[in-house]
Amino acid sequence: MLAGRVAVITGGSRGIGRATALALAQAGACVAVNYVHQEQAARAVVDAITAAGGEGLCLQADVAVTDEATRLVSEVITHFGRIDILVNNAGITRDGLLLRMKEEDWDAVLDTNLKGAFNCTRAVVRPMLKQKAGRIINIASVVGITGNPGQANYCAAKAGLIGFTKAVARELAPRGVLVNAVAPGFIETEMTAQLPDATRAALQSQIPLGQVGQPEDVAAAVCFLASDAARYITGQVLVVDGGLAM
Repeated sequence: MLAGRVAVITGGSRGIGRATALALAQAGACVAVNYVHQEQAARAVVDAITAAGGEGLCLQADVAVTDEATRLVSEVITHFGRIDILVNNAGITRDGLLLRMKEEDWDAVLDTNLKGAFNCTRAVVRPMLKQKAGRIINIASVVGITGNPGQANYCAAKAGLIGFTKAVARELAPRGVLVNAVAPGFIETEMTAQLPDATRAALQSQIPLGQVGQPEDVAAAVCFLASDAARYITGQVLVVDGGLAM
């Protein structure tokens, strides 16, 4: 499905990023797995890709830093010769009620979750325009649509990412570059595993399908948007939440 294509996924060492990297590789893409601190975990993802007969590359970069995001893209192109798919997945949380939220917590979340996507997208645009083809897929969140108490910074970043997706989709569509977002709901990851049992139960009770999602559910949506089956889709937000936000 994606044979011969090159994908870059930011924050690809665990959770949704890891599942997406593995799914893209299984679909035939060469995959560059980016990480900031989790080198061992990122290398384990690349090892899993190569063990399955695929081709992977492990690259460190803090995408919130413009020069590092530019370097990341440059290194992928140097190694693979091109970039066909960019998945902006890198994200952090610094939760807290607005009245108690520190400015540095606001800045950190916006820098990684929103500015990071801006940095990487801007870096891949020129080579994709030259190819007259490319897919940019931003991992947003259902809370960017609905809001969530205690996550003003995270919700703002994810809502911003949705607006960013639509604006860039309009800019790049005439040149064959498609830009979409995936908005996961309550997904079983290391991040959500830290929630208290009562909170998890309350969240799960609000999901019409009655169960939390798995990283592979999000990865499947990304693979679809990266594939030829989605060749007439751009500027859209594909919500993967078991019906939570409807």
